[in-house]
Amino acid sequence: MKNSTKKALKTIIPIALGIFLVWYSYQSTTVEDRKQIIENIGNANPLWIGLSILIGFLSHLSRAIRWNYVLLPLGYSPRISNNLLIVFISYFANLGIPRSGEFLRATALTSYEKVPFEKGFGTIVTERVIDLIMLLLVIGITLALQTDIIVSYLNASGFGLLLSGIVLFLGIFGLFIVVKLIRKSKSGLAIKIKSFLSGLLDGVSSILKMKDKWAFIAHTIFIWACYVGMFWVIKFTVTDTISLDFSELLVAFVAGAFAMTATNGGIGAYPIAVAAALALFDISDTSGKAFGWIMWISQTLMVVVFGAISFLLLPLLNRNR
Repeated sequence: MKNSTKKALKTIIPIALGIFLVWYSYQSTTVEDRKQIIENIGNANPLWIGLSILIGFLSHLSRAIRWNYVLLPLGYSPRISNNLLIVFISYFANLGIPRSGEFLRATALTSYEKVPFEKGFGTIVTERVIDLIMLLLVIGITLALQTDIIVSYLNASGFGLLLSGIVLFLGIFGLFIVVKLIRKSKSGLAIKIKSFLSGLLDGVSSILKMKDKWAFIAHTIFIWACYVGMFWVIKFTVTDTISLDFSELLVAFVAGAFAMTATNGGIGAYPIAVAAALALFDISDTSGKAFGWIMWISQTLMVVVFGAISFLLLPLLNRNR
C-alpha cells in the first residue's frame, strides 16, 4: 500500500468512525431519550461550563510553560506567548487530521523561534511519553479506588476474579515472549518497535537529567489535575451526576480518555464511552450522554475558538521574525 494511501486512510477512518458513532448514538436512542438529552444539555449551568473551560485553558498554559523546561537544556527559550499559541494550533489541527498537530507544532517552533525541527519534535515526543505515564498512573489510581465495582463488573460479565487473573497472567507472559522475540528480530516492524521503546526510555531519562525537573514534574501534575478538574466540575451541569464522588468520576474520565484516541478529538465516541462508564454507577443513559456531550462540546469549542484565534495571532505577533 502506498504511503499516500496509508496517510489518507489514517485521516479518513477516524473521521468516518466518528460520524458513524454520532449516527449510531442518534439511532440507538428513542425520540423521548433524545429530547431528554437535549433538555439536559440546554439546562446545563453555563457557570460550571465556563469554569471547566477556564481549567482547560490553564492546563494548556501550563503545558506552554512546561515546554520551555525541556527546550532550555537544548539552548532555546521561546516566548511563552508563542508556545501557548502553538499548543492551541496543534490541538486545533488534530481535530482535522490525527497527529498532524505534533508536526505542525514542531514546524511552527522552527519558523518563529528558530528551534531545529528534529529537536523541537523530540521535546514533543518526550511530552507525549510523560502524558502516557500520567494516564497509566491515573488508571492505576482508578483501579485501586474502584476495585469493588470493577470486580463486580467482571463477575457480571462472566469473567470472575480467577479467570481475570489467568487472562492477566497470560497477557503478561505473552508480552514477555513478544519482547524477547522483538529484541532478537531484525525485521522492519521490530526495529520500529525497538526505536519507539528506546524513545520512551530516552524521554523519561531526559526529565531526570534536566535542571528544572521538579518544576517540570509540578507542571505535569498540575496539567493532569486540570484534566480531571475540568471533567469533575461538569458533574454539576446534570442533576443525576451531582451525587457522584471523585473515584466514580475517575472511571468515566479514563473511559473518555480512551475514546479520545479512537476518533478525531473523540467525536461520537466520547459521549458513548462516558455514558457506558457512568452506567456502572446507576446513571441513566440519557444523563450519561448529556454529561459526555456537554464535556466534549465545551472543550472542543474552546480548542476551535482559541485555535482559530492562535492561527491569526501567531504570525501577527511575530511580524518581525
